[in-house]
Amino acid sequence: MKRRSIITLSSSTIRCQKLDSMFVSVRQISSGGKRSKKKIYHRDHQLDKVMDLQKKPSLILQLKCIIQSQNHQRLLLRDLEKEVGFVAKWNFMSIIEKYPSIFGVGGGCGKELPFVTLTGKAEKIAREEGEARNLMEPILVKNLRKLLMLSIDCRVPLEKVELIGNELGLPHDFKKSLIFKYPEYFSIKVINGRAYLNLENWDSLLAVTAREERFARERMLQSAGGQNKVRITKDGNYLGPFAFKMCYAAGFRPNKSYLEELEKGQKMEFPSPYLNARRFEVADPKTRKRVVAVLHELLSLTMEKRMTSAKLDAFHSEYRLPSKLVLCLIKHHGIFYITNKGASSTVFLKEAYDGTNLVDKCPILMFNDKFVALSGRNETSSGNVMKYT
Repeated sequence: MKRRSIITLSSSTIRCQKLDSMFVSVRQISSGGKRSKKKIYHRDHQLDKVMDLQKKPSLILQLKCIIQSQNHQRLLLRDLEKEVGFVAKWNFMSIIEKYPSIFGVGGGCGKELPFVTLTGKAEKIAREEGEARNLMEPILVKNLRKLLMLSIDCRVPLEKVELIGNELGLPHDFKKSLIFKYPEYFSIKVINGRAYLNLENWDSLLAVTAREERFARERMLQSAGGQNKVRITKDGNYLGPFAFKMCYAAGFRPNKSYLEELEKGQKMEFPSPYLNARRFEVADPKTRKRVVAVLHELLSLTMEKRMTSAKLDAFHSEYRLPSKLVLCLIKHHGIFYITNKGASSTVFLKEAYDGTNLVDKCPILMFNDKFVALSGRNETSSGNVMKYT
């Protein structure tokens, strides 16, 4: 009798906003009557560390933006609490004291109130942000178009685009600076009292996923190396047109049967995530693999190839995401990683990282790294906790 595997979780309820623990026990129960085997969701300590490494850079970049928004680009220290709140104020005071190479303190003599401003060196680098923003514009336009092309009706509620604006790298005034600037690509339409960002023109040249682009590059490299025999490796990777890059945690040791099942899945054809999801049956294994491709592409469109699970789940109806999204992500732990580090659980696209380092960085992230490097940090993982100005 053919055995069927069912995945359940030991915790009574898993919410997208917060996982109880990253060591989630997953029981694989067989209908054959044999004892179930417990499998542990292995932590990736390097990706957990990314969330810790981003904290100070995030504060530095946020304080930079606050200072730049003030008259004469100086912030009175008495107004810091009004900008960030009483509790957070002390974190920023610590940053000001710790990094005199970035933040200079003046005043406090006579009638002049104490204030903080950027140092001359920091101001010089800050002026390069404009150029980084200009380089980002065509990237943002392309990614917004792809975001809409992935959706069922080529439209997404405007508030949901704003929800992930930081992850995409959108400026705070993106409606004026991007949407209205490119009427040939975008429009805002009100449907049943709700504002939607609408795609004006479909471009088949954009309907290519990051996974397909990676496969094309690897196939070229393989041809140059003269390797014709293709087979799945012990790490689960398979060079094929429908395969995903697998990046398992160091403690994960797949057995032969697991790899055989994985190879079967890696070779399975599936429809493009850019095709309308209404055309496919939910129960079809190819459709389920297509959902993985949709999640992969959504994360690929973000600057740092990561997003909180709650924000991902907010797009449930637009992209026909599974009702048990976290279960889907856990099942495909070679592709995605969920960490509880930080304020909420965050989903990483694992192949985008080499240890704690993001492999490919867009112009604004490279600028952020250059600015934060003034603090003396050689490696940064700049966060996106603010609206860019």
